[in-house]
Amino acid sequence: MNEKRRNVKNRWFYGLGTVGRDFYYTMVSMYLMFYLTDILELDATTMWYVTGAMILTRVFDAFNDPFMGVIVDNTRSRFGRFKPWIVIGMIFSCIFYIFLFVDYGVRGFSFALIFLIIYILWEIGYTANDIAYWSMIPSLSDDQKEREKAGSIARICANVGMFAMVVGIVPITNALGRATGSMQKGYFILALIAIGAFLFTQTITVIGVKEDRGIRSQTAKTTPKEMFRVIFQNDQLLWTTVAMTLFMVGYVTTTSFGQYYFKYYYGNEETYAVFALILGVSQVSALAVFPLLRKRMKRQHIYTLSTILIVIGYILFFIAPPGTIAIIAVAGILIFVGQGWIQVLMLMFIADCVEYGEWKLGRRNDSITLSLQPFINKLSAAVASGIVGATVILSGMKEAEGPADMTSSGLMLFKISMMILPLVIIALSYFIYRRFYKIDEEFFGRIVDELAVRKQDSEESHGASE
Repeated sequence: MNEKRRNVKNRWFYGLGTVGRDFYYTMVSMYLMFYLTDILELDATTMWYVTGAMILTRVFDAFNDPFMGVIVDNTRSRFGRFKPWIVIGMIFSCIFYIFLFVDYGVRGFSFALIFLIIYILWEIGYTANDIAYWSMIPSLSDDQKEREKAGSIARICANVGMFAMVVGIVPITNALGRATGSMQKGYFILALIAIGAFLFTQTITVIGVKEDRGIRSQTAKTTPKEMFRVIFQNDQLLWTTVAMTLFMVGYVTTTSFGQYYFKYYYGNEETYAVFALILGVSQVSALAVFPLLRKRMKRQHIYTLSTILIVIGYILFFIAPPGTIAIIAVAGILIFVGQGWIQVLMLMFIADCVEYGEWKLGRRNDSITLSLQPFINKLSAAVASGIVGATVILSGMKEAEGPADMTSSGLMLFKISMMILPLVIIALSYFIYRRFYKIDEEFFGRIVDELAVRKQDSEESHGASE
């Protein structure tokens, strides 16, 4: 198979694998909190316990990611380093996923303890799959443009999966709830559907993707001690992680409030699906045009443009009165278009840190480096879940049935948490990126050229010694 044909096949087989992944993951990352507060109707005391448990498990899981990266990096099998863990993690996480959407019949600390155990076991499995999946990108190609194409398709597919859940969750669970006589059963059945989608699309990746094993020069196994060196001595990886974690905290906080916004502020929960569809089409379109945008603009300029769109969107979102769907839609489109472009950039920034780390430290560790991608997502989700959980309780939403039951101070706290706080955090993220990230297109080209020379010299030296 020639290189061009292999690259095209890899782009699509790799990208399609995350349609089901993100459909599956979004039900937990964005709607598990709503399920607990509004479907199971847990009391405030239980919700404080559960919020604490979610923060604890997500922080634990985030810091566990690099260790999983070591395991993947050290894996040697005839199926490669990544595919065994994609399959193992997929199956293990699915076993416990379904129990997240079960009513255990208890409340208070007992509920939180059972939830904590199941959530940790689910996250261990999902982490194995997540690290192995995203770690494959540098092994597909060492060409920056080809990586961007593969990354763009992967993010498009991820957003298709995510927005399929975002758009579908309200009408699907309502329909299933009416059919079964229970909203809890509706969520349970949707969880089963999500598991099926996850298994199907990940199988496409496992069967279809062919990694370029000639790219990897690092053969020695990595110890936990060396893992810390790989991370903490790679300054560009650290600054990328800080900047992107802050960005994702802001973004995930806003999106996690979406269903609450339409139920308790806008006053029509059914409108959420229409709004989500508009945003989904906008973000997928933004991802689709990213390669065209890259032909005309450098990454730094795209990041700046994206941040400007996001800032304008947040300002419009904050000043829009309830019921003004046109203004809200424009604000949402601006935010999600900008965020879509930054999604791709974030993945590329981290992927480029693989070569930077090899150039600086003398060893290549794809999985450890790329483990910072899910680390960012999970740590930001942990912080966002804390913000959402605390806001829902403190604003009075937990006891409210709709906008009429909300106080003006409660609504203001909600708007600040959903819009102003994320805006400030995202602005700080942009400042850190501009100040500290140095791997532009020219620098990366020099790195790749020098690594090629080193590899050639090493092969010639090895040949001479024989």
